Amino acid sequence: MSSRKKIIAAIIILISIVLGGTFGYMQLERYTFFQGLYMSVITISTVGYGEIIPLSPKGQGFSIALIFSSIIGLAFAGRALGESLLENTWSGRAEKRKMHRRIQSLKGHQIICGFGRVGHAAASQFVAARSDFVIVDQAPGAEVGVDGQLYLEGDATREQILLDAGIKEARGLLALLGSDPENVFLVLTARELNPTLRIIARANDPNVENKLLKAGADKVISPFTTAGTQIAHEMLLATGQHDDVCAFADVVHTPRWISLGTDNPLIDTSISHAAHQLGGAVLGLRRGNRDCLLPGENEVLKDGDVLLVIQADQEPGNKPSKEPAPIRNVVIVDDNPVIVKLYTRLFQKAGFVPHTAANGTAGLKLILRLRPAAAVIDFMLPVFSGIEICEKVRQTPELNRTRLILFTADDNAATRQRALSAGADAVVVKSADAQEVINTVVQTISENLPPVDEGN
Repeated sequence: MSSRKKIIAAIIILISIVLGGTFGYMQLERYTFFQGLYMSVITISTVGYGEIIPLSPKGQGFSIALIFSSIIGLAFAGRALGESLLENTWSGRAEKRKMHRRIQSLKGHQIICGFGRVGHAAASQFVAARSDFVIVDQAPGAEVGVDGQLYLEGDATREQILLDAGIKEARGLLALLGSDPENVFLVLTARELNPTLRIIARANDPNVENKLLKAGADKVISPFTTAGTQIAHEMLLATGQHDDVCAFADVVHTPRWISLGTDNPLIDTSISHAAHQLGGAVLGLRRGNRDCLLPGENEVLKDGDVLLVIQADQEPGNKPSKEPAPIRNVVIVDDNPVIVKLYTRLFQKAGFVPHTAANGTAGLKLILRLRPAAAVIDFMLPVFSGIEICEKVRQTPELNRTRLILFTADDNAATRQRALSAGADAVVVKSADAQEVINTVVQTISENLPPVDEGN
């Protein structure tokens, strides 16, 4: 019997003894319920108060039986409670439950799957940046958990372990398991659980990199390739042969801090958009006194933020020669949160700034306010249907340049014609190919259309 069941059984026995004594006194001595309860409690607890009414011989005999039965019940309850407390303390269950509660309270944290040498290095960087993270490993080692580190012991490829690590609320995940097949399976599982998660995976075999990207990884890093490249780069610099190798002469990576003032156009946009505009990768975000390493693509920038950006320039110190691309807003109107998260991520990777709404009214207001380059609208929506939104948008002259793509599960020719008549520029039938919607938007915008007049 488990400790929990023992405690429940002990409580039931004690309640039964108290109630049994109460009703026994009521029957034998004609006590009221409260009088019987009082006599039962003082008898079981051996307080020694006087009797309410002198007991008859039957009542005295009943009291003796009640005392012995209560002693047995209290002994069993005390043993069950003591065993439970000792078991929880010695087995570490109490500490594990406390850690589980701390993990479940996290939002926007990182998950390190695999705590080998690469995982140790990543954890050190997160600690230095004061970024919350959770370690998941089958045998994390004795050093895990020191300095308040949060960890889970288990198989990172299992859905439940990732859910326990808070993957639904996480910002990023590092797939650093010991084998490439495990990392591929981990990336597949993590991407399914959180479509907007930023995933960076480790690959020992260069041939696996493409598989990891197809599985859903945003970036794949090979520690051996990276180390070899850095070593060769340092040697060429030291021996004066840097200019003889095109691989290093073409690109120089320049990390720098960029402060966002009040009038900076990047304020209220996402990290993904900022990286696209700046022509580099955003490695860190400083907000107030808190630093965040590898912030999520969906993080919205605020006035006063400072970005750590690494840019690829032709020569050190030069700004990128390519002019930043114009802001391309896209509005996604769908009441399915899974679909919204998936297409938010896909549009960000395609260079768009996505904005979302869950019903027809909110979607229409968002389109009217933003005047986006395109709007992807579900056919069946609360309040207004997708066709009604198309009709209302086409009644507004300022939105003539906004491309409208209707997203529907109905592959009926009449539905398609009705949508086109309402003003939709294209109709996409829902399928397993999620990229089709993005390709349709890009193609529709690029088909000899004038520049989009963005509303903000």
